[in-house]
Amino acid sequence: MIPQEIIRRKRDGDELDAADIRSFVAALAAGRLSEGQIGAFAMAVWFKGMSRAEIVALTLAMADSGDRLQWADIDRPIADKHSTGGVGDNVSLMLAPIAAACGLAVPMISGRGLGHTGGTLDKLESIPGYRITPDADLFHKVVKEAGCAIIGQTGTLAPADGRLYAVRDVTATVDSIPLITASILSKKLAAGLETLVLDVKVGNGAFMADRGQAEILAQSLVEVANGAGVKTSALITDMNQPLADSAGNAVEMRNCLDFLVGRKRDTRLDIVVLAFAAEMLVKSGIAASPDEAEGMARQALSSGKAAEVFARMVSMLGGPADLIENPDRYLVRAPVEKPVLAARSGWLSACDARGVGLSVIDLGGGRRHPSDRIDHRVGFSELLPLGTRVTAGEPIALVHAADEAAAERAAAALAMHYRITDDKPETTPVIAGLV
Repeated sequence: MIPQEIIRRKRDGDELDAADIRSFVAALAAGRLSEGQIGAFAMAVWFKGMSRAEIVALTLAMADSGDRLQWADIDRPIADKHSTGGVGDNVSLMLAPIAAACGLAVPMISGRGLGHTGGTLDKLESIPGYRITPDADLFHKVVKEAGCAIIGQTGTLAPADGRLYAVRDVTATVDSIPLITASILSKKLAAGLETLVLDVKVGNGAFMADRGQAEILAQSLVEVANGAGVKTSALITDMNQPLADSAGNAVEMRNCLDFLVGRKRDTRLDIVVLAFAAEMLVKSGIAASPDEAEGMARQALSSGKAAEVFARMVSMLGGPADLIENPDRYLVRAPVEKPVLAARSGWLSACDARGVGLSVIDLGGGRRHPSDRIDHRVGFSELLPLGTRVTAGEPIALVHAADEAAAERAAAALAMHYRITDDKPETTPVIAGLV
């Protein structure tokens, strides 16, 4: 196999056969390809696309590039959820323990931030001691005993995707339907899932800004996953503003803890978390209807059982056992906190969610290069939702920054990402469709 020949053929729009794709992926997993070759392949796919047969071959090759997990000794349905990426999207952090509290086993393989979007692993790393790459035995033990475990890809789980994922992040090739499909599903197939629910984001803060493209991606993911034997559905959700009222790492972890203990309710985030919990429970056969499933999820929250599951998961994976009771002891705050003030009175009517995500990166809360270190302290909190009436000089968000200069820049940038008008905007449903 000559890598540059495969790259050339895809660049020219040829359809690659499964054998060539397997050979290229094997070389990728073994470290025999340069970053330049990986980036060139990704860019060729971005421009020329892939047929459904090519996507299936790429997905299966990446899933088979490492180990496949087995859960024969766990008598719960094995289920998971995955998001295509957004801003202020910390759904997974709450959803996994809720689903586990309702009777599912959730081995959640998550990723780092891609482009302007935040990463579940980066948020979890704001917890001191939390092991995002435990060995296989510990991962299995946590899923079996706690009910869920949220970890990153180990070197033996879809290793080809791990290397491709990092290069896509810094080569403007994230928003490719074939690459997104193969990346997400290779990890999920390798994780040994029975059921999968997908969150396909659409809007200016998503990789799919167009509703039609989001539906194409959702259809691709659902068809490939179901074809591989995993019961799969997808919800299309709005990403024209941050989903939570926080965007960053430690600030989103605080948001998660507030949600689990009942300090955050009746928000757009609440709607999405409960909808995905219901879809997972119905798909897995735990509940007979969405209404029954949502009731189970609400009970898991109100009883404190979901919070207990999360606390046990964190403790078993090396984090502090009292994180939920004492978040300020462990989640380090940025040294500078600065309010972002409304420039005029009116209604918050529009938001550049992608710009908000890029502003988090500018603060140091994301990566420009794969080797960049993240400042987990920085970001935004207390973001007001669209449709809020504000008065000139009223805070619309709070900046968390490493120094005064960074806080000033971020506050000015964030103010520019929101539009205030005299007229109240129409509300947009946060859940736009089901595939």
